[in-house]
Parts: sequence; C-alpha cells; structure tokens
Amino acid sequence: MDFTTRYQEWMDNLSDEDDLKKLLIAMKDDEKEKEESFYQELSFGTAGLRGKVGAGTNRMNMLTVGKATQGIADYIASFGQEAKDRGVVIAHDPRHFSKEFSELAAGIFAENGIKVYTFPSLRPTPELAFMIRRLNTISGINITASHNPKEYNGYKAYWEDGCQVSSDVANGMTEKINAVNIWKDIKKSDYNKGITKGTITVLGQEYDREYLDKVEELSIHEKDELDLSIPLVYTPLNGCGSIPFRQMLKDRGFSNWKIVPEQENPDPDFTTVGYPNPEDPKAFKLSEKYGREFGAELLMATDPDSDRFAIEIRDDNGNYIPLNGNQTGYLLVNYILEGRKSAGTLPTKGAMVKSIVTSTLSTIMAKAYGIEMFETLTGFKNICGKIPYLHENGYTYLFGYEESVGYAACEDIRDKDGISAGMLVAEAAAYYRKQGKTLWDVLQEIYAKYGYFAEDEPNLILEGISGAQRIGRMMKFIRENTPETVAGVKVSKVIDYINGYEDIPPQNALRFFLDNGSWFAIRPSGTEPKIKFYFYSNQDSREKALEVNKAIKEDIMSYIKKVE
Repeated sequence: MDFTTRYQEWMDNLSDEDDLKKLLIAMKDDEKEKEESFYQELSFGTAGLRGKVGAGTNRMNMLTVGKATQGIADYIASFGQEAKDRGVVIAHDPRHFSKEFSELAAGIFAENGIKVYTFPSLRPTPELAFMIRRLNTISGINITASHNPKEYNGYKAYWEDGCQVSSDVANGMTEKINAVNIWKDIKKSDYNKGITKGTITVLGQEYDREYLDKVEELSIHEKDELDLSIPLVYTPLNGCGSIPFRQMLKDRGFSNWKIVPEQENPDPDFTTVGYPNPEDPKAFKLSEKYGREFGAELLMATDPDSDRFAIEIRDDNGNYIPLNGNQTGYLLVNYILEGRKSAGTLPTKGAMVKSIVTSTLSTIMAKAYGIEMFETLTGFKNICGKIPYLHENGYTYLFGYEESVGYAACEDIRDKDGISAGMLVAEAAAYYRKQGKTLWDVLQEIYAKYGYFAEDEPNLILEGISGAQRIGRMMKFIRENTPETVAGVKVSKVIDYINGYEDIPPQNALRFFLDNGSWFAIRPSGTEPKIKFYFYSNQDSREKALEVNKAIKEDIMSYIKKVE
C-alpha cells in the first residue's frame, strides 16, 4: 500500500471531529508531508516505537499507540490467564501526549482482561523497570522518547525480566501488532472507569520509596567518609528526575546543592534547553551559570525520562569540562572497584558489562582488580540481559554501562538509571573531596595509571526517508570499500556484526582496529535518525591520544560524507 492510499484510508475512516482528521486535512496539499507521515508503518523494534507526534502510520498518535498496545495485549493473552493476571505496569514522561497515550494503553490492556498498574503522575524509566520485577508483572510499558527533541514521543516495551524486550519477544509482539486492524480490532475502555472498577491500580508513594531505597543501598561510603557540604548543581532538564533526584540527595545528607529552577518542573517543550540530551554540552548552559554563581564543583543532569546521566566537572583552572559517557564510566568503574576492594566486598568472581562501542580502558581497569568485563551489543536489554548468564555461571554483577551516558549499577533495576548513577557520582565527588581531591584529579590519575585514552563519539543526524536511505548507502559503502589505512595507519582487523560475531548476536555495526592501538566503530542508531561513530586512541600522553584520535576521526568522517 503506497502513502497516498494509506492517507486516503485514514481520511475515509476518521470522523470529522477527530483531531487526527484535522491534521490530515491540513496536510492534504503537502505531498512531502503526506509521504513522510504515511510511507511506512512506524516500526516496532526491540526498543518499541519512536517517532514524531502527528497524524499518519509513521507517526506517534492514538491509532499507532492503540495498534501497538492491542498487539501486545494479544501477545500477553497467548500465554494464558496467569500472564493476564500478572499484568502490566505503565509509566510516562512529561512529553506532549505522554499522559494521554499511557491512559489509552491502560484502557486497552484492561479491556483485554489484563491487570494494569499505573503511577499517579510521571515517573523515571528506571523506576518502571524496577517495578516490573517488584510487582512480578509479565510486561511493562513506558511512554517516552527519552532524550529526543520535543517533536518526538515513544513507546518502550519491557518483559518480565525487567529489561526492554529481547529480539525474540519483540518479534512475537510485532507479529501480533501487524495482525491488528486499527479500525476494527482495538478494544479499549475508559481509564478512570478502570480505576473505579479495580481493573487499573494506581500505585502509591510507598512504591516510590522502595525504588529509592534500592538506589540508596548502592552506597559504598557512608557519611563520616564523605564531605557532604560539597557544592552541587543538578538539572532534570524539565523531566522526570526532579522529585526522586532531590529526595535522594536529601536522604544521603548532601547539604549544599542547587537545582536549576528553570528546568525543575516538567515542560514538554523543553523551552530553556531545546534538545534535552545531557550528552550535549549545550544542555548544561544554565547549569554552568548557576554553578559559577554557586561555586559548584560538580554539575549533574538527567534526560527527560531520567535513564541517562551526564556531568561536568571543574579542571585545575576552575573551568567546567563536560565529560563524555566513557569518562564518567571510568570514574564510576574506578570508584566501585576501589571502594569495594577497600571495604573487602569485592567478589572473587565479579563481572562488569559494557557495549561493543564503549571504550576498552574500563576493561583494563576491571582486569587490574581481577574482574571480568563482558561485551554485548548496544542497549541495556543486552547489557542487563547478560545478568542471568552471569548468575548461572557463578559471577557477581557489579556494574554495566555504555558510552551514551547510560549506567546500571543495580541488578534489580535492569535498565540504565540516571538516579543511581547520580547518587554514586555525587558520593564519589564527596568522598574524594574529603581526601583533598576533585573528580578531575581522579580522572587524570586513571589515565596515568591505566593508559592515556582519547574518546570521541560524533554522529550525523539524517532525518526522513532521504536520511534513512543515505544512512543505508553509507553502511553499504564502508562495507564494500573498507579502508586499508586511516590517517596513515594500517587497518589490522575489521569486525562486521551484521551476521553476529562469536557470542554477539547480529547488529548493523562495524568495528575497525588499527596498528597503533586505536579503533573505531560505525553503526546506525536504532532509535534516532542518525548514524553514529565511535573513535578511541591510546597513546603515551593524553595530548598525543587526542591528536591521533582527531586525525582518525577527520579522515573517516570525510570519507563517509562523500556518500550522497
């Protein structure tokens, strides 16, 4: 079915009073907009749905969300009455239509005879992940587009293990979703009536407390070992983190912190930040302003659904330096290993997990403590999905992370968690301050001890049909024209994950290793319209590593950009 046929089908079936019909009428003379909105079905992958909010099969709206939910309800029902009785827990972030989509999903599950748990208002993604295992539900749904721009929304699907759905589960759900006729098959009931009838249960504050207790159990050092007067600034970037992050700081005894007031409360337009991604240093503009006024040593940010976490720290000259996800990962790996060893709680068979595109410096650090570092594909369904394997083989899980500012320190919260990462980083800063050191000092010590690495993770944003097609051409080109040298250095090994590699399942990703110890990787994002690059170099000084990394990056980026 082509886009014009799909468009007309929606025009014919929607009532004139429906808001979606009004959007369709507004685009009737805009062929490009119609094509972008209807050229494909919004695909349900292993991350669920994600797309711009609007009318069309390729947009997030009440019909596409309804279709996905009905399909998942049918999938759950295929497991029998026990699965339906275990139910689903649903959360949402502050974005446009997040509340409406979450209530729609709750009403659909309830009408299909599936028990539903919801929250009274927005909650962080990691709390949703925790509640799946806590409540023993069969599944979980979070309405969120994470750190995407304000035009987007999304639909994250989880399974009973508390992780985002695996490929096998996603395939089963997709088959059911594809069989749903959006005009005939979606069963739904009123959200508020479901609460009254008892088919929908709204969780009380005691469950929020359980989540925070689980986070705070991760502490390594206690109050007398910490300088809790350390000045801190935090921003939730107008998202879900405001209440739980502040409560965590109070619970841990931090006494000298400030929240960015313009970004404290939910704002679906992210008015003062624009692109609400803490990976982007521009998201710290207001934090830096208040940090300078406040004399803060550490600036912290979580993204709108509070699963990602990033920081800026002060260097020797007092300037705020944004750390990439790898560098924050180094600090966390170091703090956890160092702290557990000094406390005598480092296991004899411990394990950490990182993604294939995350720096290998942390592998060197883990090995120095006798800890094994496992690699998985990107995404915390893979990183946290490794936990059962570790248990079965006698390992103790200590930490998992990936370079895109995602960290998982608690095996009972099987997704990246900005609240627990924030607690550990704030605690680390307070611990080292008590010793007369800053996080900047510690980072330099890590480089000096384990190797001077440089890290860079640029990406190209290519939206729409033409962007997706160009990304496809780029990946095809680099596979068919693998460079023999990069920046004058020989390529010694290439790993193509398209058909899997060793125990790593298939993914559209390539990894290149160079003779001088550098390596880089390329992969399309699975959740955003971008192609991502990862560059790493290890030299005898940080300055040399940065220089080598820059030359490799410039060579590869100019090589790939030739593909039109």
